[in-house]
Amino acid sequence: MGKPRQPLKKTRLKKDDQVKVIAGKDKGKTGRILRIDREKGRVLVEGINIVKKAMKKRSENDRGGIIELEAAIDISNVTAMTKNGDNTRIGFKIENGRKIRFARKNGEAL
Repeated sequence: MGKPRQPLKKTRLKKDDQVKVIAGKDKGKTGRILRIDREKGRVLVEGINIVKKAMKKRSENDRGGIIELEAAIDISNVTAMTKNGDNTRIGFKIENGRKIRFARKNGEAL
C-alpha cells in the first residue's frame, strides 16, 4: 500500500522573505527564500547550503561539468528577519479587516 502521507508542515514563512540561518554549516548567513517545500519541511535559500553537482552535457552549446547550486535546508534551521536584521518570530493580526503578518520583536509589518 505504501507509506502513509505526511501532513504538511505549517510555516509562517513565505517566498521572498529575508531569513537568517540559525543552525548548520552556514549559521549566521542571511538570504532570501526562493522556494518552500511544505511536504518535506524544507526551504531553498539564496546563497545558502551551496553544493557541487556533476551535470551532464545536454546540448552542443551546453557545457557539462561540476556546477555549484543551492540545496534545500530544514525549515527549523532558519528564522525570519526584521528590516534592521534582527531575528524575530512571526505573528498575525487583523488590521482594517485584513490579516497581516508582523514581527513579534518590534511589531513592524512584514
